[in-house]
Amino acid sequence: MIVPFAPMLVLSPRSGDDDDSGPGGGNGGSQIGLATKTRAKSQKPSQFKVLMLNDDYTPMEFVVIVLKRFFHMDMDQATRVMLHVHQKGVGVCGIFPYEIAETKVNQVMDFARQNQHPLQCTLEKA
Repeated sequence: MIVPFAPMLVLSPRSGDDDDSGPGGGNGGSQIGLATKTRAKSQKPSQFKVLMLNDDYTPMEFVVIVLKRFFHMDMDQATRVMLHVHQKGVGVCGIFPYEIAETKVNQVMDFARQNQHPLQCTLEKA
């Protein structure tokens, strides 16, 4: 979204500046225009939720390890999120700008595959 920063400003000539010695005489009072650039207003980046999905095969202990390792949760918070995912089918691990959320999803999915677990993680706009 571009928001105009300032309107164009037109200045009147100062006294004594109205002689135009160029060809064709002059217009009896030239004007000097000062153009300003419009500046894009900075916006906060869009936020995305990293979601963990429940499955019937990934051990609860592994989910807690993932939450602690990749989302820097303490044991109590990781256990609460893991139980929420287990009981509700899905849970929010964190909210981040897109690039960070995407990286975390990829890290979790790679780690789960390396450990032969079908754990699924995804993201959605917050």
